[in-house]
Amino acid sequence: MRNGTELREDIMAAARAEFAQYGLAGARIDRIARMSHASKERLYAHFADKNGLFRAVVAADTAEFFRSIPLRPEAIADFVGDIYDLALRQPELIRMNNWARLEGIALDEPLTEGEPALGQAIEAIETAQATGYADPAWPPLDLLIVLFGIGLAWAHSPDPRAATGDPDIIARRRATAVEAANRVVRSQYQR
Repeated sequence: MRNGTELREDIMAAARAEFAQYGLAGARIDRIARMSHASKERLYAHFADKNGLFRAVVAADTAEFFRSIPLRPEAIADFVGDIYDLALRQPELIRMNNWARLEGIALDEPLTEGEPALGQAIEAIETAQATGYADPAWPPLDLLIVLFGIGLAWAHSPDPRAATGDPDIIARRRATAVEAANRVVRSQYQR
């Protein structure tokens, strides 16, 4: 018999798969309940409605994303490589955020250990700028968004060749993303 926490995790896992495939509008609560081996009543006991469930899954995934790849001031370009790797390993995370944007859902800022995740990343960039690891001319939030764009470029590419399992191509693309990030973040005096 599952406890409440286990049931909630099973519901969220089923919801993640459903929402990643169909988005909020196309997802069906009955399929989520069936996949999680939970009644619809139990599902609604944990989540008020489908929108609340979607938001809970996106919030959990985004928080996990930031926990799994923290931005370190001395290794900003490596952060971009980590973003690339995560998008490759867990494309459903990217799809969930894309669905949220397509559905026009304003998401709350993700938290890691109770603190705003974006705030932590911005602080890391500010530290990198103060210690000479990043060009201080960049507004920190702008730089963070550009770094995400570089790391997710292949995940968002319209090129049909973007999807590949070839390890040599994957390694080359990752190296390109990291080098592009290095060029973006380096101070003028470091070039």
